[in-house]
Amino acid sequence: MCKSNPVLIFLIFFVAAWIPAGAAPKSPLLKAMRTELDRSFKALQHADQVPLYYLSYHVTETSRYSLTASYGALRTNDINNDRVLDIVCRVGDHALDNTKEMRDESDFDFFDRQRIQLPLEDDELAIRTIIWENTDRIYKSALERYTKIKTNEQVLAEREDTSADFSQEAPNAYIGQTVAVGVDTAAWGERMKGWSAIFKDYPFVQISSVDLSLTNDNRYFVDSDGASIQTGQSYARLSLRCSGAANDGMEIDRYETFDAETPDGLPTGPEVEESIHRLIGELGALLKAPLAEPYAGPAILVNRASGVFFHEIFGHRIEGHRQKSEMEGQTFARKVGTRILPEFLSIYDNPTQRDFNGKFLRGYYLYDDEGVKAQPVTVVEKGIMKNFLMSRSPINNFAHSNGHGRMQGGMEVVSRQANLMIKSANEYPFDTLLAMMLEECRRQGKPYGLIFYDIAGGFTQTGRYGPQSFKVLPLLVYRYYADGRPPEAIRGVDIVGTPLSSFEKVIATGNDYGIFNGTCGAESGWVPVSALSPSILVSQVEVEKKAKEQEKPPILKPPYNPDDNPAGAERPGVTP
Repeated sequence: MCKSNPVLIFLIFFVAAWIPAGAAPKSPLLKAMRTELDRSFKALQHADQVPLYYLSYHVTETSRYSLTASYGALRTNDINNDRVLDIVCRVGDHALDNTKEMRDESDFDFFDRQRIQLPLEDDELAIRTIIWENTDRIYKSALERYTKIKTNEQVLAEREDTSADFSQEAPNAYIGQTVAVGVDTAAWGERMKGWSAIFKDYPFVQISSVDLSLTNDNRYFVDSDGASIQTGQSYARLSLRCSGAANDGMEIDRYETFDAETPDGLPTGPEVEESIHRLIGELGALLKAPLAEPYAGPAILVNRASGVFFHEIFGHRIEGHRQKSEMEGQTFARKVGTRILPEFLSIYDNPTQRDFNGKFLRGYYLYDDEGVKAQPVTVVEKGIMKNFLMSRSPINNFAHSNGHGRMQGGMEVVSRQANLMIKSANEYPFDTLLAMMLEECRRQGKPYGLIFYDIAGGFTQTGRYGPQSFKVLPLLVYRYYADGRPPEAIRGVDIVGTPLSSFEKVIATGNDYGIFNGTCGAESGWVPVSALSPSILVSQVEVEKKAKEQEKPPILKPPYNPDDNPAGAERPGVTP
């Protein structure tokens, strides 16, 4: 998970999946959307002195299945269905319209969005009626805001970025298959009850669960340029969680997730039990571990942790709209063509890649939420900044979208990451990387280096009205001593810093590429993302103490096991 301000190819290495368009039937919902859009646009195009020059309808149709088991019993078994409509009315022209950012503190109307629910049934008249009444409301609001924009532009200084408000793109037509994947709740329920019962053997585990989620995400898009898009994707996730409280009140969590397109792609065998026992062992070790102290020194971020690290410190700062907004720090806006990373690192974002070495990439999609075909983007090539992730909001010297306009249903589209991929030309086996870290410790006179095995997520602030820094939230960290003492787990540590200084400290990488699949939150809501990275060695990482809870551990023993089983006494976790 990640948060972001404001309310805060490789051509051989990665091979994009090719998906044929197939002979999918056009949904009645899409037909109703097109009929009403054509009628509304024709009626409103010249209804006022300020023309409606663009109109789009986007519907996000989701069905969500959720099963949760705890302590050997099912706790939830839920199904939720939803259809959310998003309407974009643009008045004025491509150069200046009602969506332009207002540069004062009174622009609250732009964020005052109403969630528009459509009927779940394909009743054309009912669907079109809701679209009609909301189009009328949003059109009137667009006219009012356009007047404010014109005044705002006249009284304030010229903008740093004078690019247009909306790019002109060729319309796409794609009718793909929708998805309606189901869950065998009886079979999965029995498995999950058995897995969740394992935690009962360990009284130091205070909270534990096994969760299965499945989302069918069907999207429909039409606009006045002529685009007509119908796509469907499903996301399945099996999550394992356990947590406990140390003697000083600090809550410690361990997680593991498995991701696939459908439940059939998730593990059902010994791999799950092994992961549960490993998590329990890691939790036991962490509950007994010493508290970390503030520290700056050499470190290794193991592949998935490295992926989260790049997602937070870099990925959000190359989203196109952040180069344009004058409330943003624009870290890389003027860095194109200059070196920002070591020469051995290249970074890509490729939404069209469905998997890597057979493992599902959660950030995959074919068309973005503005109807633009997804494109692989070379962001950094051999350390040199090349490009940004673009929606249909142009920025200086980048006039077109590359298919990265994304949103959660009910939110505004902005440019977002999809599958962020880090490729290194300076790769080493992990043991060599570890030896290099210890040698760097001795060179700097540091007693130890840190290895970050797992990271939960993080958040970053990119705006000008606060520190433009990041914080990454580790889950499993070990000290490795330069004098050869055995490594030890530590707890209560957060990684902090600023991006430009952090990039300068990358020394080398492993050859052990790993995938982090997650859901990222920003202005346009929560979207599925992936990060693919090798382990990285940095000459210095800064950590600080994390906030901790003050409540004592439970006084009563749990009812399911009266025997004392000391934390970490059985099945130890990660062997350093």
